[in-house]
Amino acid sequence: MSNTEVSTPTDKEPTGDRLVSPAVSGHVSYKLRLAQIVAYRAFEGQVDGFGAAPRYLGLLWLIRDHPGQPQSRLAEAVALQRSSLVTILDKLEAEGLVERCAVADDRRMKQVWLTERGAGVLDALQDHAAAHEAALTQGLTPAEKDILLRALDQVIRNLS
Repeated sequence: MSNTEVSTPTDKEPTGDRLVSPAVSGHVSYKLRLAQIVAYRAFEGQVDGFGAAPRYLGLLWLIRDHPGQPQSRLAEAVALQRSSLVTILDKLEAEGLVERCAVADDRRMKQVWLTERGAGVLDALQDHAAAHEAALTQGLTPAEKDILLRALDQVIRNLS
């Protein structure tokens, strides 16, 4: 094909004119990654002024719901290497959303806590997150959403 020719897609995704490759269009891993990117961009596009909190909302909810967990346990919960999580926690701590405290009998281990400011940011993001979830699952029945969640849980178990 010359540089002036335009390729016409033979297979369109449900969202419209997005380019599709038959080599990956039937791959769950590709669709999961694409869905994650699109969902993240849509959520970040509807919130402003919250710093890094929207990007790490799931992690912040984990910290709120399980206060004082070691960094290693949080890394495991969100499927990150500990070193990657430390970088994220550095950013969240710099924004005043979390704090880390050394464990009394093992000063190398750090427990993570949500700050009062972090709790306020989570409260402020709650309605945005609920609206995003509604938009993300629009057109799915409650039963279909449940099936999707169970299927995703199975994929996570398969790869863990």
